[in-house]
Amino acid sequence: MLTTAAARRSAVVFRRIAPLSTWAAVPAGPPDPILGITEAFKADQDPRKINLGVGAYRDEYGKPYVLNAVKKAEEKIIAAKQDKEYLAITGLATFTQNAAKLAYGVDSEPLKQNAVSVAQSISGTGALRIGGAFMARHYPYAKIIYLPTPTWGNHMPLFRDSGLEVRRYRYFDSKTVGLDFAGMKEDLKNAPEGAIVLLHACAHNPTGIDPTQQQWKELSDIVAEKKLFPFFDMAYQGFASGSTTRDAFAVRHFVSQGHHVALCQSFAKNMGLYGERVGAFSLTTQNEEEKKRVDSQIKIIIRPMYSNPPLHGAHIANTILSDPELYQEWEGEVKGMADRIINMRERLYDLLTHELRTPGEWGHIKSQIGMFSFTGLKTEHCKALAEKAHIYMTMDGRISMAGLNGSNIGYFAQGVDAAVRGNL
Repeated sequence: MLTTAAARRSAVVFRRIAPLSTWAAVPAGPPDPILGITEAFKADQDPRKINLGVGAYRDEYGKPYVLNAVKKAEEKIIAAKQDKEYLAITGLATFTQNAAKLAYGVDSEPLKQNAVSVAQSISGTGALRIGGAFMARHYPYAKIIYLPTPTWGNHMPLFRDSGLEVRRYRYFDSKTVGLDFAGMKEDLKNAPEGAIVLLHACAHNPTGIDPTQQQWKELSDIVAEKKLFPFFDMAYQGFASGSTTRDAFAVRHFVSQGHHVALCQSFAKNMGLYGERVGAFSLTTQNEEEKKRVDSQIKIIIRPMYSNPPLHGAHIANTILSDPELYQEWEGEVKGMADRIINMRERLYDLLTHELRTPGEWGHIKSQIGMFSFTGLKTEHCKALAEKAHIYMTMDGRISMAGLNGSNIGYFAQGVDAAVRGNL
């Protein structure tokens, strides 16, 4: 009895003096805006609903698309009965070699000189994280990176977490719904000498607005004059214009002009390998000896981060890149995806401009490139479209063109027209 009573008293005392949970002071983080759109879309029961927030390709029927080249590559991999051993820290060597050739071109001088340090990464995000960490540790000049306004939402926290100071340069002109090239040049000219500048190699996310080839040449000259370091994010090679060569123009031009560059590649969009997480990070160096030293430091960054990258997706990408027939089929499929999006742009422009005569200027719908489009719609338009027309997009008016197809584009155009006129 005494023991039982004592135990009860102890429990009461413990409850009175028990400390707060260890995590009681952890605040709730803000919801992810894209995830919120997807959740709202899933909860909507209206059969007309459209999700234009997701950054993944959809076919003409609104379904995820697995490329035939990918299916055939997987068949080859299964037939080869390969093992499941760990990859090296920097990944599958044949894949990284082929990824570098795809980006820089087979005639690239740094590649010929074995002066490109390249590592497989966990898609484009992983490549950016490796690159940010490397720059924070080893870049000998200003540990400042300039990002375009706007840019992909993950760029800012990613580089801040890497230890770099983040600043911005002008990019989007809301008045013209186009490139603020004058503002961009002015900001880069005013950047401190030796700063790092992030450049979207093609299909700028989220605007879909790219510099022309002549403008890229001007930017290369400014970067050289200011001794800035060009850090390229290339998540859409081939997916933007339908040509892997054309989409790599900026990277290849900068390298041909003698710039050392950092480059992040993703095979999520152009091969549809979203969940396989296949990418590469590379740096051009002075020579093979310097490349080996850079290699060693990249390994030191990767090893405690995730040890080594996943195997299956790298095998898929490498099988496609190394097999001439599969490569040709893949390029055709990439062009087909790009062409479908381009057709949706032209159809949407025609609907808004000629059929509905929607107020405003809509030429930017056609002039932008890649998966995303900055429509120019205001926040109130986007809210009205979601609440009254069951059309979901980010509140800055960005849409994924891949979410449009022959079955829903007419309804979307009518919704935009009604929102702009204030008739929703």
